[in-house]
Amino acid sequence: MPVRLRLQRHGRRKRPFYHIVAADSRAPRDGKFIEKLGTYNPMTTPATIDLDRMAAYKWLTKGAQPSNTVAAILRFKGVMYYKHLMRGVAKGALTQEQASEKWVAFIEGKEGAAEAARQKEAQKIADFHTAIAGVAPVIEEPAPEEVAVPANAEEQLTTPDDQPEEAAATEAAVAEATGEGVEAAATPDAEVEAAKIAGEAVAEAEAAAAAEEGLKAAEEVAPEGASDVEKNA
Repeated sequence: MPVRLRLQRHGRRKRPFYHIVAADSRAPRDGKFIEKLGTYNPMTTPATIDLDRMAAYKWLTKGAQPSNTVAAILRFKGVMYYKHLMRGVAKGALTQEQASEKWVAFIEGKEGAAEAARQKEAQKIADFHTAIAGVAPVIEEPAPEEVAVPANAEEQLTTPDDQPEEAAATEAAVAEATGEGVEAAATPDAEVEAAKIAGEAVAEAEAAAAAEEGLKAAEEVAPEGASDVEKNA
């Protein structure tokens, strides 16, 4: 089965994003693959590449053939150079330690160049925004919210049975707010005072009713008296 290292397209229209995969050369481009080796985003400056170098090297040693774009990525990420160094080690031209030192220096140089290009592009964007708006944008990632745990958390988690006084005070406050338990809390003096107030209210109501009846009787008598006076006149 011929294996090919190639790109598998993802992303939306006009915003491509690729997966670097090892797949059967007979499979469709975006079809099944054997192993995913990394990602490639060409929309950033410079392009963002995330690659498992050792996995790619193992596939190369097994005879997998990279596409043109993947071959360029492997050269940039140092996989091809590592393969060249390992051939030198196999032939005895240099030791494993020397090959490792050369490869690490190569990777650091490539990564340093990419980081410098990334900072240059960020500075270019900041200068553009400064020229337009006068202030460069500051993009900060939101810090995760921290939940403060008090030192006496275990003491605060005690049940009402562990603190009877606090539990009783809480129940009394709830009963007062909801009006429950009023009859149970009433004393004999309070009952006498309530009965006295109720009796006074009844007496006042009876007096008001009698006064109203007297006014009605006076209004009925007044017209008859006025007619007698007219007759005498």
